Amino acid sequence: MTAVPISALDSFFRLSERGTSVRTEILGGATTFVAMAYIIVVNPAILSFAGIPAGPSTVATIVVALVGSMLMGLWANRPIAVAPYMGENAFIAFGLAALGISWQQRLGAVFVSGVLFLIITVAGIRGWLARSISPSLKQSFAVGIGLFLAFIGLYETGIVTSGARGMPVAALATADGAFLGAPAVPVKIGDLTSPAVLLAILGFVLIMVLLQRRVKGGILIGIAITATAGGLLGFGTAPKAVVAMPFAGEYSLAPIALQLDVAGVLKVSFIPILLTLFLMSFLDTLGTLVGVGAAGNMLDEKGNLSEIEKPMAVDAVACALSGLVGTSTSGAYIESATGIREGARTGLASIVTGLLFGVALFFVPLVEPLQSMQFAYAPALIAVGVLMIGSIREIALDDLTELVPAFATIVVMVFTYNIANGLTAGLVLWPVMKLAAGRVREINGGAIVLAAVCLLYYVFGLPH
Repeated sequence: MTAVPISALDSFFRLSERGTSVRTEILGGATTFVAMAYIIVVNPAILSFAGIPAGPSTVATIVVALVGSMLMGLWANRPIAVAPYMGENAFIAFGLAALGISWQQRLGAVFVSGVLFLIITVAGIRGWLARSISPSLKQSFAVGIGLFLAFIGLYETGIVTSGARGMPVAALATADGAFLGAPAVPVKIGDLTSPAVLLAILGFVLIMVLLQRRVKGGILIGIAITATAGGLLGFGTAPKAVVAMPFAGEYSLAPIALQLDVAGVLKVSFIPILLTLFLMSFLDTLGTLVGVGAAGNMLDEKGNLSEIEKPMAVDAVACALSGLVGTSTSGAYIESATGIREGARTGLASIVTGLLFGVALFFVPLVEPLQSMQFAYAPALIAVGVLMIGSIREIALDDLTELVPAFATIVVMVFTYNIANGLTAGLVLWPVMKLAAGRVREINGGAIVLAAVCLLYYVFGLPH
């Protein structure tokens, strides 16, 4: 088999035009994979609470990440990986539990929302809405996502932990003892004497030093060194096996693929569910594309990502595919910012990420214990948060009509642990602040549509 010439890759992916190289793209794609590969284990574990079997769900998760990332690379030519969303999977598993609907109907809702995405993308509506958002608000998406990533990293490593950790149940009980109350302090410093926490701190410092010294592959090198050190110190478990055949035995897709119930969700009673899934995914994708675009200096002077319809269409196809193969809503992944910070600028990086997910299909037992090494990969998320905070300089801090929505976007996103909540808060407040300031002419039709739909999310949807 003849290798693909470097010149052909350069021409197809426009490597030289975007100031990158094959080596940089491979490195960026691998870094993104390492930063997001935890989804292979975490997504099936969460969806199992909805009754979706873990073995088939693991394969479905990988298949969507493989196909979505490859499509993003080959068609959209963007260094943005695709996989099932965190947050949406929890909504599917836990948020809908009280409604008593089957997991087949939940998958049907995922599929229908994906089809709706595709329709409004092809019609140009998604791109029009994206371009209607002010540059300051778009930059706040990047800041919020950066801090959100940092918060995830801090919590995953144990540097920050729940305020309830270590407290006896009796101290959290309400007066009647029927429910658990919230601790006075929601989060607190973790156990800084824990070797795993100390490893994570050292890993973060190592990554930042490597980045400061402009070492190529600094994030991936930092992850590898920290993981190796942790393994030598005995943190981690041995895999139950090395290789397992996908699409067979416990990893067969047959129990969940094409088992979705579409007819069951096309009812008036399902409108709040569809609205919630639709808005969460739409805004997660929009925020991610703008956020990672800002991280890689890929936005124009108005804060727009060129040809945004292409990655949005890929996102829509991946979402529909998720419902078909048996997993939760999928789309552009914020962890792609780790690869972009390594220099990835084209779809070749996404191809590499997708291929690594393809390889992982055959090594699921080997991959599983690696994803428990939060002390190794989570510091990379904190590091990316540091790098993305610079977008705050592009927010019009001296204009309250821009600052207030931007501030709401950032703090609600981080403190509710939900990207969509932050974006909806900012999008609702932006026209309100403009109207209150008597600057009605600055409000465009797209901003009004977005604010109205976001209000529907809070009034009739299922925010969480």
